[in-house]
Amino acid sequence: MSAPRRRSALLARLADRPAGSTPSAIVDELRVIILHGQVPPGSAIPVDAVAAAFGVSRIPVREALMTLIGEGLVDHRTNGGYRVAMMTAREFGEIYLVREALESAALRAAVAQATEEDDRQARSALRALDAAIEADDKGTAYHRESRRFHLALISPCRMRRLLHMLEAAWNMTEPLRPMSQLRAAERELLHADHAGMLAAFLRRDADALARVCADHHHRLQGFISALPQHTGLFAEGD
Repeated sequence: MSAPRRRSALLARLADRPAGSTPSAIVDELRVIILHGQVPPGSAIPVDAVAAAFGVSRIPVREALMTLIGEGLVDHRTNGGYRVAMMTAREFGEIYLVREALESAALRAAVAQATEEDDRQARSALRALDAAIEADDKGTAYHRESRRFHLALISPCRMRRLLHMLEAAWNMTEPLRPMSQLRAAERELLHADHAGMLAAFLRRDADALARVCADHHHRLQGFISALPQHTGLFAEGD
């Protein structure tokens, strides 16, 4: 007798949802689950079962999945169905280059427009990141608070379209949860960069901030590129 099939990790997260969810609610719910790393990349997304969980037909679920495909969070394969998106190590590196370029542009604009309230938000974000490091929770809180800190530094640019592009690029790598794969010592080195970034931001020194940010991105990319492939973080390359 064959072993019973394991329940989808995604479906377990969709238990007890109210019936008749709107298409926008379905998109939002699936997006949150994927971005929070609750379902590993490559996980199947069974349309019929998801539709049943939301109490809707297949049509709004397919529409939601098409939206998430456009955001780079879901893949669709002919005769293979839908799944949480995966990417190769090369693709991951390419996205980080895009993120670095966008963040560098946003930081320069942010320094020119930052206010005392922005300074307060940035200091608060770094304190939360300090606490995440001390908690040493295998990177879960660090992952969340690191993004919050970077956002606190770039948001003062007030450039809505640039921030939207940066968020989209960030979201593409989010399901892989790369910080959870790094050693505590590596996260501490990255955190030292954060302190340097904040100091430059508070001095309104755009050149110093750009240098520290570039060093930070290169350090992070180096750590990630050194990860063993058996972690399952990346899809197989071409």
